[in-house]
Amino acid sequence: MEALEQSLRSVLQPITHNLPKPLSDTAATLLGDSCYRSLVHNINISDAACMKLAVSKALGIAIVGASAVVKIPQLLKLLNSQSAEGISFLSYALETASFLISLMYNVRNGFPFSTYGEVALIAIQNVAISVLVLQYTRKAAAAAVFVAGLAAAGYAMYSDSITSMGMLQYLQAGAGLLGVASKVPQIATIFQQGGTGQLSAFAVFNYLLGSLSRIFTTLQEVPDKLILYGFIAGFTLNAIIAAQMVYYWDSPKSSATTGTKVESKGKKAAKQAVGTDGQANGLSTGSQRGKTTPSTRRRGR
Repeated sequence: MEALEQSLRSVLQPITHNLPKPLSDTAATLLGDSCYRSLVHNINISDAACMKLAVSKALGIAIVGASAVVKIPQLLKLLNSQSAEGISFLSYALETASFLISLMYNVRNGFPFSTYGEVALIAIQNVAISVLVLQYTRKAAAAAVFVAGLAAAGYAMYSDSITSMGMLQYLQAGAGLLGVASKVPQIATIFQQGGTGQLSAFAVFNYLLGSLSRIFTTLQEVPDKLILYGFIAGFTLNAIIAAQMVYYWDSPKSSATTGTKVESKGKKAAKQAVGTDGQANGLSTGSQRGKTTPSTRRRGR
């Protein structure tokens, strides 16, 4: 190991000793002064504690970056199919509530953004998916109530004058249960329908990898058992959904609708959802949509 370190130092130290200040400052902020000196300045790769921290930081940044697009294929499948078949609104609602609580808990505790940033980005995508599911199941009026309720709850938990830190800790414990419970309706929906419908394989398998990585980053950086147990439970149920995705892969009820681009009907659906030409958007009326919006109910039932 010493011989390898010596070889690396001769090659890398001329670079690491002359890094641009913004880059060196960012690295020092992420790793801390001690680990920055050990790993970057001194090229001490045998420093196990700092290497674990570096891996954790890299994983955390990768998870946050990937979370910005993890649910996009699911959104595209919904828009292109204009159907919510195989997708449980209850599952998304519970998960979004869990993420909102976790986001406020992490923010108010001042934990590193790299350990929780994905919950904010995924929560935003979850809201969009939930609104579409409600629209395609002819419950568009409920979407406005859903969004308004999340906004009010987020403000209440962020404000110390409304929600004390002690109460937020209890809510975080409940968020772990919500996160686990959010997977159960989706698992049940897949079993009941005998297929995964419009569920996105990309989102499912990325969730599985992300939850596994979060167990590692939490162990390394966040000394909070409430958060750790939530990720462990979430990984277990994500593994069940991933197994269902594999088992029902060739099922006739597992749709192959594209999740990589928006088709023409998907673009039309997106415009209808956000509203165009100054008309009321998809959250405000239900009478006309009842005539045009696809339903998840099957004919003959």
